[in-house]
Amino acid sequence: QVQLVESGGGLVQPGGSLRLSCAASGSIFDINAMGWYRQAPGKQRELVATITTGGTTNYADSVKGRFTISTDNAKNTAYLQMNNLKPEDTAVYCCNGFIRTLLPSLRLGEYWGQGTQVTVSS
Repeated sequence: QVQLVESGGGLVQPGGSLRLSCAASGSIFDINAMGWYRQAPGKQRELVATITTGGTTNYADSVKGRFTISTDNAKNTAYLQMNNLKPEDTAVYCCNGFIRTLLPSLRLGEYWGQGTQVTVSS
């Protein structure tokens, strides 16, 4: 079993910045890919950004040039740097990962965190 825990959310004014973290723990063998998603009340969950083991990144058009996804493989942690935040960015942000676990056997699975609230308002 793998647990993903997000942190770093909060209230910020338009134009401000936040840095979200997603720490993975458990019987991790390695991480193949990680991503960030967000969901606003009454709306579908949408992809924000993804990153592969090779470092290839992909971003939603709405956040290109403003958000940056990165990982610290030694710490099994993913980050989302969010700059020039807009009210439209308000949502619960969740991280996910395609992770291979070692125990009880070597398996690949997809895991989700419970989310952290980001509110952009003034």
